[in-house]
Amino acid sequence: MTSTSTTTPRARPPAGPAWMILALACAGQFMVILDASIVNVALPAISGDLGFTPTGLAWVVNGYLLTFAGFMLLCGRATDLFGARRMLVAGLLLFSVSSLAGGLATAPEILVAARVAQGTGAAMMAPATLAVINTSFTEAHARARAFGAWSAAGGVGGVTGAIAGGALTTGLSWRWVFLINVPIGAVLIVVAMMALTGARAGRRERLDLAGAVTGTAGLAALVYGVMQSADHHGWTSVSVAGPAGAGLLLLIVFVLVEGRFADRPIMPLRLFGIRGVAVGNGMLLLFGGISIAMWYFTSLLLQNVLGYGALQTGLGQTPAAVTFVLVARWAAALLPRTGVRALVLAGCGCFVAGFAWLAQADAASGYVTGVLGPMLVVAAGIGLTFPTLMAAATADGPEGDAGVIGGLANTATQVGGAIGLAVLATAAGATAATRAGGTSSAGALAAGYDLVFLMAAGLGLAIAIVSVLLPRLTPTR
Repeated sequence: MTSTSTTTPRARPPAGPAWMILALACAGQFMVILDASIVNVALPAISGDLGFTPTGLAWVVNGYLLTFAGFMLLCGRATDLFGARRMLVAGLLLFSVSSLAGGLATAPEILVAARVAQGTGAAMMAPATLAVINTSFTEAHARARAFGAWSAAGGVGGVTGAIAGGALTTGLSWRWVFLINVPIGAVLIVVAMMALTGARAGRRERLDLAGAVTGTAGLAALVYGVMQSADHHGWTSVSVAGPAGAGLLLLIVFVLVEGRFADRPIMPLRLFGIRGVAVGNGMLLLFGGISIAMWYFTSLLLQNVLGYGALQTGLGQTPAAVTFVLVARWAAALLPRTGVRALVLAGCGCFVAGFAWLAQADAASGYVTGVLGPMLVVAAGIGLTFPTLMAAATADGPEGDAGVIGGLANTATQVGGAIGLAVLATAAGATAATRAGGTSSAGALAAGYDLVFLMAAGLGLAIAIVSVLLPRLTPTR
């Protein structure tokens, strides 16, 4: 029996001023994205200190990403049932404690376990921050500005991670990559207790255990299988096809459970009847590949082809991050007047132009004309599209489902990024291997990255085509 209830909880005023609530949501998103990237620069130092094997070292990154993507949907529904403040505070606490454990780790197993716990804490925080925005900023202009700031905070967190990781590892120790989260998390816990109301945000219901198990396990297995392909396992190998196939099967069971058997589903399928939710999340899946192509593969281009160091690479991407922040804030101001389709189409134009330009880069390219120029164009496209798609994917749902809608939007972006990374990395590796015999190592790698950028331009075209299905104007409550 399927519930079709759209009960909305009784609205209560927030405990703190709007600026404090927005700052809290942005700071939480900043921490979540920062920790996905800050560790990358520190990996060689971590490996040398703790004695990781090459395969084991990958799980310092994958352990975080796997639980982050896998638990997001479950944590989104838990936000609706137990309240955004409870989930945000619990997520911050788990994130901070596991960061402390990671910073003090004395063995590889301890650090990987800490990263798994960090990813779980991040999965609790991300949908809670979106729920806070959706329930605290109900007027169209205010919500658009809030989404612009929230999106910009994530973008800044991604690039800041590369710079901060290099600076902390070089100036202090790799352990401070984790320990820095502890005082920040403590401050945010205090702010959350002050700024957010303690009222229960959702209905007094039991958690859908069957949906929670099948949905979480299905997402985790699918993402794990895709990650294995990025580690040079073939798509038809048991290492990839086994977990990915099991994940897809579990997700099919999850849909059946939610649609036919769950009295109070963890993912109400009625939400996909909302055009913004359905189309917005589909486009966020595609956008995940765009984001990976921009930040991850331009980093590899700068380091492996142009010979930049880790800290130089982070600094080299900083102008693009600043562009993203500025354009995202500008897009947020325009969104209530222009509607989502106009901004998404403009952003897709930037994707096509910028990635086509990037695809011309080679070992002889200069930074300004070969990399910086096109990065700025693509970053402008991300600034136009990301907050717009997030607003479209989350703004029209019932307030009592704000958490699960936020979790779904975050899940779509993360799963799209994981699949995009695997597909693009496989394409880049195959192209580089083909070219390796007839050109230099840097030239072969450049050819692989150029193909990635052309594929990303194709994703931009796909998003533009699907954009005709989006609502013309930003939905308002």
